[in-house]
Amino acid sequence: MSDVVDEIRAEVATVVILADDLIWSTRLADAARAAGAEPKRVRRLVDLEAAIVAPGSKPFVVVDLTARAYDGVAAIRSVAAAGARVLAVGQHDDIELRKAALEAGAERVYAYRKLFEDGPGTLRGWLTR
Repeated sequence: MSDVVDEIRAEVATVVILADDLIWSTRLADAARAAGAEPKRVRRLVDLEAAIVAPGSKPFVVVDLTARAYDGVAAIRSVAAAGARVLAVGQHDDIELRKAALEAGAERVYAYRKLFEDGPGTLRGWLTR
């Protein structure tokens, strides 16, 4: 029975969330958990980079682009280059930032509203793609 439980736990993806805003960090973590993933919240780029190279990690990363404590585009560039799958979240009307995030390696850039209204469904779809 223990082997079966270990296999099930091994299949749960970890989603590392880089956000310096407590409210969005919590909302994104709740959405990841509701999508069947295990959230890991970080606030600094160095902690993000450490989280995605941890043994056994399946690097899924969500980056909040409107942070003050780090450069969201640089964070995406760094972890995408390391092989992580990355989603970003930001202001719906900041077209330049959205383009920069996509060019840096984000698979998609969602507006805050999208992840607020359907975070679990959106993240579940991404995790299973």
